[in-house]
Amino acid sequence: MRQLQIDVAHSTLVGLRSRNEDYVGAATPEGDELDAKGMLLAVADGVGGHAQGREAAEYAVRNLLNDYFATPDTWSVAKSFDTVLTAANRWLLATARKNREYAGMATTLTALVLRGSRYYVGHVGDSRAYLWRDGVLTQLTEDHTWPHPELSNVLRRALGLDEHLVIDHAAGELTAGDRFVLLTDGVWGTLRDAGINELLVRHATAEAAANALALEAVRRGANDNCTALVAHVIKVPQSNLRDRLDGAQKLPLPPQLKVGDQIDGLRVLDVLHESRMTLLYKVAQGSETRVLKTLRPEAGDAESIAALVYEEWLARRAVAPCFPQVVSHPARSCLYYLMTWHEGESLKARLSRGHRFDVDEVAAIGLRLLKAVGLLHRLGIVHRDIKPDNIQLGVQGQITVLDLGVAASDGDRLSEINNPGTPSYMAPELFTDGTANEGSDLYSCGVTLYELLTRKYPYGEIEPFQTPRFAQPTPPTRYRRDIPEWLETILLKACAREPADRFETAEEFVLALERGAYRPLTSARRIPLAARNPSLTLKIILGISLMLNLVLAFWLSRQ
Repeated sequence: MRQLQIDVAHSTLVGLRSRNEDYVGAATPEGDELDAKGMLLAVADGVGGHAQGREAAEYAVRNLLNDYFATPDTWSVAKSFDTVLTAANRWLLATARKNREYAGMATTLTALVLRGSRYYVGHVGDSRAYLWRDGVLTQLTEDHTWPHPELSNVLRRALGLDEHLVIDHAAGELTAGDRFVLLTDGVWGTLRDAGINELLVRHATAEAAANALALEAVRRGANDNCTALVAHVIKVPQSNLRDRLDGAQKLPLPPQLKVGDQIDGLRVLDVLHESRMTLLYKVAQGSETRVLKTLRPEAGDAESIAALVYEEWLARRAVAPCFPQVVSHPARSCLYYLMTWHEGESLKARLSRGHRFDVDEVAAIGLRLLKAVGLLHRLGIVHRDIKPDNIQLGVQGQITVLDLGVAASDGDRLSEINNPGTPSYMAPELFTDGTANEGSDLYSCGVTLYELLTRKYPYGEIEPFQTPRFAQPTPPTRYRRDIPEWLETILLKACAREPADRFETAEEFVLALERGAYRPLTSARRIPLAARNPSLTLKIILGISLMLNLVLAFWLSRQ
């Protein structure tokens, strides 16, 4: 498998200044980390006139180089940049507040990630990123300075400048032969685009180009530090996920199996589930019991294969006891993947058996479910199909969240095998133009808990392809009088029609359940009848009007 190959070099010179307040760094991992996170390059220019400008620049770059690689693989590059740099911004501001010597410490920062076949830019301040392709120089960033001529060198955005940090993001496809150039303003402000382009034409290697850019800026009298970083793209691979897709497309689909059949040393013990597209088997791998997931033999189109491979990719990143763990099987000769087996039954199966869940059971299940969903969300994964069918209750009361078949992550989004979500558990906004997100997952959790207690849905059952109309959720005490007020308040908040009225995070939902009756949520104000049931309100008004007219007619007839 080809990996990304980049020639990287940098040069940083003091110039006419007494101290170099620029800082430059690069991290070039290998193997799986290179596939998952890519190469990270960054330059920063400490704000001049402050004794701690260099410290701010060095802290920002070092912190980004360290912490970016600690973010989950499932996060997008933009989310990783925002998270890491927001934390760095808070630290700079807090340090400046605590120590008068650090007051005003701030820095620009321009960062570049080269991963797979794409590039990603994160930027704040007036250092710059350029792309030089086929002899044409393109500026990828915007200078965050004030447009007025007298303020053209004054930053309006930088790390350490404001509590509310806004990072600019850009992305695009890589091509062999591309050159990316990161420059502080001492270089680009002196050479301008024409001078930069001329030097890139004359110097073929990254090292020669970086040295020439910094030296020429100093020679022309740059009045600031001069830093240049050049990355020359030599070889562009396919992205890691695409590599997996290509490999998977070369594997044949297994035939439809029955109990007793064997494949790659695995013996089929049971057929667990059959859908229109997928098959789930219980298999024996030596002395261990596993779950094998694959596609039906007739469902081998590229979209279905991509979705199955993507599901495995996500499942490998959700490492926790509350999720089935992917099991490697080097003998695999067909398109499938293996997961750990967990004893128990789904919540839906338990409901179907007639089990009556009490309040304490539902609260305990809710806590475990929300902690699992919260873990997914911290990985940047949205499940998109939380429901009792996909939650397994173990013999010791533990839960396992199943089926990432329609899940999506920040970093990658592919077409799904099935329409994401089950209508009765889908948030109201998903039936219009809304996009599934963490909030819609929490709504599904609320509907799931509501159903466990009442065997009903807060807005009634919704059939596939139906376009429902949502009024207000039915209070669960209408179906079950023993539900305490604190739990009813939580469920109604979780299943509220408007996203703004629901829990914002899984952690907030967990806290409400943990506090329970001891510190209950404030009950929502009583909804007027006109808002709860407009048609009934109209009937009552018409009825009262009719009675008044009859009374008036009777009174007039007596006159």
